[in-house]
Amino acid sequence: MADGTEQKSSNQMWGGRFASGPSAIMEEINASIGFDKKLYAQDIRGSIAHATMLAAKGIISGEDKDKIIHGLNTIQSEIEAGSFQFSRKLEDIHMNIEARLADLIGPAAGRLHTARSRNDQVALDFRLWVKEELQKTEAMLTALIVAFLDRAEEHADTVMPGFTHLQTAQPVTFGHHCMAYVEMIGRDRARVRHAIEHMDESPIGAAALAGTSYPIDRHMTAKALGFREPTRNSIDTVSDRDFALEFLSIASICATHLSRLAEEIVIWSTPQFGFIRLSDAFSTGSSIMPQKKNPDAAELVRAKTGRINGSLIALLTIMKGLPLAYSKDMQEDKEQVFDSAESLELAIAAMTGMVRDLEVRADKMREAAGSGYSTATDLADWLVREAGLPFREAHHATGHAVAMAEQKGCDLGDLSLEDLQSINPAITAGIFDVLSVEASVASRTSFGGTAPSEVRKQIAWWRGKN
Repeated sequence: MADGTEQKSSNQMWGGRFASGPSAIMEEINASIGFDKKLYAQDIRGSIAHATMLAAKGIISGEDKDKIIHGLNTIQSEIEAGSFQFSRKLEDIHMNIEARLADLIGPAAGRLHTARSRNDQVALDFRLWVKEELQKTEAMLTALIVAFLDRAEEHADTVMPGFTHLQTAQPVTFGHHCMAYVEMIGRDRARVRHAIEHMDESPIGAAALAGTSYPIDRHMTAKALGFREPTRNSIDTVSDRDFALEFLSIASICATHLSRLAEEIVIWSTPQFGFIRLSDAFSTGSSIMPQKKNPDAAELVRAKTGRINGSLIALLTIMKGLPLAYSKDMQEDKEQVFDSAESLELAIAAMTGMVRDLEVRADKMREAAGSGYSTATDLADWLVREAGLPFREAHHATGHAVAMAEQKGCDLGDLSLEDLQSINPAITAGIFDVLSVEASVASRTSFGGTAPSEVRKQIAWWRGKN
């Protein structure tokens, strides 16, 4: 009776869904099938390559290989048709597939796991999945770059204010501003390409951590699976999740770029700025205020960054203290990557759609471009170039001109020649040639500058690079 009372008390302590005791907790914490079933195609692909190699090396018979491959193809069809029954008791995707393979082909299924371990198997599946996701991300980033190039070409001459500290600084063109994002997204794409190169090694054949005594051919499986070569150290192979960390790092940097763009879209679409109008496809209304058109898609892209950054920190923390080689902690790697991949895909797709669809209000941009004395630097440069003043003296004189314009409530270009000569007698009527925003923009012809001619050169370069 005492034993029964003690067991009942223990069960109540575990509580709720764990009423059956510690074994229920172990099953719950140990099972990964709820999320790693996403790897089914990679698992089957790796198993087919492994079985083919085993048969080629005489480790299993050709008959067993054919049964295994037929069974694996059947399982893939069942999973994709939605008829496959996943079991939590079988823990993960590897054991679920292996158990079903045994049901389909009998004892031959047991030969598939020769010369491999779940350690190198999961490393292979996950690496294949991340590599495929990076390739997809590369294509999506290219589409976003093209969207920006199209808008930049359309608006190479559209004048707008350039900002520092969100204060009007100097006039630029909207095309030039778009090309800034081309550069940012281009770096993201370069990081994706480098990551694919870094991870292009096949883990299969490393086994649990020490390799195997079977005469396997790891170069054969690497080639069959589309990898450049096999990994070179079996301990590192099953310990490594750098490819997942690099994916999350790339995703975090890219999401940060998208978030900066999202913030500008939010600001620019306000009535106070009015630089752009978002299409209805990427906006929502208010449940109470009929005049509202909210940039919800941009705001949600901005928010996704926090989620993706959190995943990077989570996996870095998981990996930071693990001794070599494999530890069960590493089971916690996949959900972070899967979630971030989904978030990043959605954010890139939404931003590409917004860039393509948004309406640019060139009149509002032009009006704002001349505000805040944005051509003050042009005045200072003219004084250096034409009047021979040292830049610091020219800077000081320009400050006086700005103060005078503020006092008179006008722009710099509206000051009279007499006003300007009262500040410095060396000023001539030629000063007015540089005080318009169009003249200012056109003069910035240095490599990478905002002059429309230079913007078009950069657009052409990027189109050739794509």
